[in-house]
Amino acid sequence: MATNFFFEASKLLRQHNPSSFATKSERFKTIKLVDKQLVALGFKGLKLNNLKPKHIEALVTHWQAEGLALGTIKNRMAHLRWLAEKIGKNGLIPRSNDSVGISRRVYVTNENKSRKLSDMRLNLITDQYVQMSLRLQAAFGLRREEAMKIQPAKADRGDRLVLDASWCKGGRDRAIQILTAAQHELLAEAKALAAGRSLIPKELSYVQQMKRYENTCIKIGLDRAHGLRHSYAHRRYVELTGFECPAVSGVSVGSLPAAQQAADRYARTVITGELGHSRLQVTAVYLGR
Repeated sequence: MATNFFFEASKLLRQHNPSSFATKSERFKTIKLVDKQLVALGFKGLKLNNLKPKHIEALVTHWQAEGLALGTIKNRMAHLRWLAEKIGKNGLIPRSNDSVGISRRVYVTNENKSRKLSDMRLNLITDQYVQMSLRLQAAFGLRREEAMKIQPAKADRGDRLVLDASWCKGGRDRAIQILTAAQHELLAEAKALAAGRSLIPKELSYVQQMKRYENTCIKIGLDRAHGLRHSYAHRRYVELTGFECPAVSGVSVGSLPAAQQAADRYARTVITGELGHSRLQVTAVYLGR
């Protein structure tokens, strides 16, 4: 039998359905896990509206004792913060994770995390839809969800690729410049394959195609397909500045001449938007600092 906490939280999730399937899925999984763990921690019969700081503190302490990665804990806290706001308890979970004993994550390591999509890897892929999604990721820096949900015929506006909010993380639409003949040719191939639809075969669901995508990446040895976005960011940085980013060169921005520092700031602003982020700090993960 569902608890009041889980029942009410699930109802809120249905009422405030995010544009991104991935966001909805992760929120649901977090809510289900939190409900189970609160019971295990002794908070039986908890009603959602009675959620208090002591419950949050107990969860954080439990997660830290489990040795969970800092990023995992922060993601769970973000979902709980969303839930608290929906029940009118905006101050229940402070905006700063430091306030609940979670230290700041170190995002930037100046490590090159890019991955290349070689012809050899492409030739190993039997699913033409997955292959096209990976090629679009490499060419335009798309997230994997975007590269599957994209409708190429709708997105291609000639000089730019316009991504619909329903395809994007956080429901934020964006535009990416189409700059090369190779990008135009790739989009022509994608439009022919999709035939007016997305890059999810009509007989499959998004979840089923995602599983195919993940299995394919394992098969071809592409351990971090997200690294294709890193490669895109590195390439765009060179196009915009004329020199390599710190993650590739190992040279910190602070040691660059003033003119190159100005070019760096401009490039980061452009690339941040193209990758679908809102903060330059996050883009530093791709480019270094």
